[in-house]
Amino acid sequence: MNYSRILGVGSYVPPNVWTNQDLGRLMETSDEWIQQRTGIRQRHWVDLNSETCSSDLAVPAAEKALKAAGVRKEEIDLIIFATLSPDHEFPGTGCFFQEKLGVPGIPALDIRQQCTGFLYGLSIADQFIKTGMYKKILLVGAEVHSKGLERTTHGRDVAVLFGDGAGAAVIGVGEEPRIPKASQIFSTHLHADGRFAKELWVPEPGNAHSGDRLTPERLKDGGHFPKMNGKTVFMHAVKKMPEVLIESLKANEVRLEDVDLFVFHQANLRINEMVAQQLGIPAEKIFNTIDRFGNTTAATIPIGLDEAIQAGKLKPGMLVATAAFGSGFTWASALFRW
Repeated sequence: MNYSRILGVGSYVPPNVWTNQDLGRLMETSDEWIQQRTGIRQRHWVDLNSETCSSDLAVPAAEKALKAAGVRKEEIDLIIFATLSPDHEFPGTGCFFQEKLGVPGIPALDIRQQCTGFLYGLSIADQFIKTGMYKKILLVGAEVHSKGLERTTHGRDVAVLFGDGAGAAVIGVGEEPRIPKASQIFSTHLHADGRFAKELWVPEPGNAHSGDRLTPERLKDGGHFPKMNGKTVFMHAVKKMPEVLIESLKANEVRLEDVDLFVFHQANLRINEMVAQQLGIPAEKIFNTIDRFGNTTAATIPIGLDEAIQAGKLKPGMLVATAAFGSGFTWASALFRW
């Protein structure tokens, strides 16, 4: 059996920075209110009057990941594209991205697991590499949230959380596991509970409704904007993330203190702080990016890995643990050596 590893990562965020003060000019909110509840100071949004979409942001992130991995785009066997903000209803955004990257002919698979999309995609890539089906896989998480947010006082509880951005990873065959500190993906762990699907969702448009999928009345009601039960999401996140993280450590007979770096999904700094508090993880072992980028959903973990490398926090040989929780509800974890 083959072993898989992350060969390289890359990220990209649009140049436009929106601070909390900027949002205060669109809705009733303040820098203090947002920072106290989320830890976010700013986020990057695309030009709202442009045609820029998720596949556009994915291209520079992927090119950076390919360069870091030392892999030519022609060597990629499969694209896995994770997003909750697709370019269009169909076809999958992975196909639009494939055309823009210039790699026709290879399969393109879309993942719609929202905040856990990157880890679900990593699990799929890991299995394809292990079975020998593919040798080099490009995994992308990319989001343009800004165009789909209700940027008003009515929608502020959700609107202040999200940013635009993309992250990518090249997954390939790992090193011989008997080599000390060999770079490899040890395991991934996935979960979901659809009983809570409507606690964080976008109701419209959808075929689950009677009549036309989208009408002026439905638009007026704002059902096409995301809805969130913040308290319920927070409560489940701070319970499920520690559980799935410990699951990955136990599966590999690894102690918590053996992990060199924790790169969690960036939904809310308070969630990550509570996870760390419950498990006794020292702050210096956690790398957060939410203060600068907000929640970029499927892109948060690869952006975090890339930023950690640039900051000198992630180095070869390090043992890395990651976990995510999000809409669905879905949650997941992964353990790998860099």
